[in-house]
Amino acid sequence: MTVYRQIGVVGSGRVASALALALGPHSAAPPLLHARSPGRLRAAVASIGRASAASGYQELAGACDLVAIAVSDDSIEPVVADIARAMPAGRTPFVFHVSGRSGAAILDPLRMKGARTAAIHPVMTFTGDPASEVRRMAGARFAITASSEAALAEAHALVRLLGGVAVEIAEDRRPLYHAALSHAANHLVTLLSGSARVLEATGAEDPYGLLAPLVRAALENSLTRGFAALSGPLLRGDDETVRGHLSALGNYCPEVLPAYRAMALATLDELERTGSRAPSSALRKDLESHDPTP
Repeated sequence: MTVYRQIGVVGSGRVASALALALGPHSAAPPLLHARSPGRLRAAVASIGRASAASGYQELAGACDLVAIAVSDDSIEPVVADIARAMPAGRTPFVFHVSGRSGAAILDPLRMKGARTAAIHPVMTFTGDPASEVRRMAGARFAITASSEAALAEAHALVRLLGGVAVEIAEDRRPLYHAALSHAANHLVTLLSGSARVLEATGAEDPYGLLAPLVRAALENSLTRGFAALSGPLLRGDDETVRGHLSALGNYCPEVLPAYRAMALATLDELERTGSRAPSSALRKDLESHDPTP
């Protein structure tokens, strides 16, 4: 089992706490945590148990041979600069951040001082229960991007230590990778919120409860079958049904209509791309129209 001399974590939020708890058993000394907010730092240390608060970046950079940066995307650069200034000469820790947006290049000030650097993004959501999140990391995917072959090998080893599965993403494809995740997870929330609002307009009670079995089945089918899981009027070619949707949404929920049009057009594009069916040009024209009541 890999054992580091000491593990350091910058941050006091959900991901930082989960990482400190998960990596703690692989640290000979209790993990060191550092964060801007003293109150949140104390709470994070208390929740982890076997952990200590670092007095500052100098202690963290001088003592740790593994440093995880688990802060907001916009805070990574200033944190990296602070660690680089504090890092003693001759230190060669492995430093990684957990942002999905950025690759390893953002850590270059540390790499130039001798650190091995990588981006290691856990592809999961963190809810604030570190113990359960440690368990969920086992089997989760981690997108890794490294600054060198040695750092890449260490990133793979760290993901194995967490029980995860590493997926390599090239530096210049990190924004594309993150866009895919945001499109799937974030836009799904918006999509369901719009559907629930439409159901509320029908007078239905508990719209999310009504949607749950249908959406869960669609999600599971999509994850196992891809686009072949599609069902509904666009696949069947029931153009008048779709026109009825447009009219009803225009009359009762016009705020949801643009999203419906966009998703319907995207579905038609995918149907055409996969050769599932050739959509009618008349329906496409109706969907592209800005008139809310076709």
